[in-house]
Amino acid sequence: MSPNIESIRRSDELQEKTTQYLQFKSNIHQKIMNSEDEYTKRKQRLLDYFNGTEDDWENWHWQMKNRIQDVATLSLFVDLSTTDYNEIARVVKHNRFAIVPYYVAIASRDIHHPVNMLSIPRVAEIVDTTGYDDPMAEEFTNPAGSITRRYPDRLIINVTNICAMYCRHCQRRRLIGESDHHTPVEIINESIEFIRNHPEIRDVLLTGGDALLLSDHQLESILQQLRAIPHVEIIRIGSRTPVTMPMRITPELVQMIKQYHPVYLNTHYNHPYELTTRSMKACEVLANHGIVVGNQAVLLRGINDDPYIMTYLNQRLLQARVRPYYLFHAKSVKGTSHFIPSLSRGLEIMDFMRGFTSGLAIPTYIMNAPGGLGKVPLLPQYIVNKSKNTYTIRTWEDKTFEYADSEY
Repeated sequence: MSPNIESIRRSDELQEKTTQYLQFKSNIHQKIMNSEDEYTKRKQRLLDYFNGTEDDWENWHWQMKNRIQDVATLSLFVDLSTTDYNEIARVVKHNRFAIVPYYVAIASRDIHHPVNMLSIPRVAEIVDTTGYDDPMAEEFTNPAGSITRRYPDRLIINVTNICAMYCRHCQRRRLIGESDHHTPVEIINESIEFIRNHPEIRDVLLTGGDALLLSDHQLESILQQLRAIPHVEIIRIGSRTPVTMPMRITPELVQMIKQYHPVYLNTHYNHPYELTTRSMKACEVLANHGIVVGNQAVLLRGINDDPYIMTYLNQRLLQARVRPYYLFHAKSVKGTSHFIPSLSRGLEIMDFMRGFTSGLAIPTYIMNAPGGLGKVPLLPQYIVNKSKNTYTIRTWEDKTFEYADSEY
């Protein structure tokens, strides 16, 4: 049966809508391929500097031991003007930074590379007087131990303040302090005891910091205790290591986690440049061991607040078997206002993705209400009018139709 003329016309119309995005997709794919070549060279320079081997590079303990934490060392791998150098030196007196060699290698010498913008301090962090140290009021939603509780059936246990790389937009930057430390065992135990005594808690998220910066033994001790609580149905782990230090995802780690299923992992890809071959391999290992991975991106001005970048990121995540879960509107954390886009920009991006890509590739756009009041989903307006029982509804192409509602 031959398709009718109208079907062909409609197919051509839809194809035309994708032309600009497909050109963008081709261009960024080529840039990513070039970045992979550059990664190999930068990796070797970092190995030479730290006197490391290929085996060292794949050892997450070596990566952590050799985090770059001073501007002098950073300047060997990123081009810094005198102003850049001096401003970073000023910032680190107040807000420390740390970047594992792997994450340095996936960027470039350009300080404005998206990966560098996510990880390198800028002077705006200390001249910005707006925002809050604790915008989510976590200090006031802490009933015991290192718990944060904002919902009836779930809670967070903060297990460490350590990360492989400290994101410059971090909502918990107040906890980074001047030194690395895990939450004391007695505080963890107090948190677990609280859960034992509250049968309504069915979902526990281990976060930090980065929960996978615990040793396998430390993490297993927590998982074992939680899994022994009958009313804990699922355990989630918050970790950016698949992105920032994928060598943390070892065979030993995933085999251990597998024993305590169902265990989910929430990670944090913000830009397609972070989805390297090495990073995607880590996601594959997690998925192959039944660890479902979801992504929680943050919409960041000048980094990913673009409909094409966000669409491409989410499509690539699905290829890596990572489900786009949340897209957070950046929180009002003190020293981060330069990252916060307009709400209208976020809604515009969500509106673009709806229809232009599959529903699986569309995260839920979220704003965290101030004062610890929880997450609020943000959606473009598709119901444009209501009169009595009739709704006027807008489609993804801005066409409208009338819907007569049922009385029930």
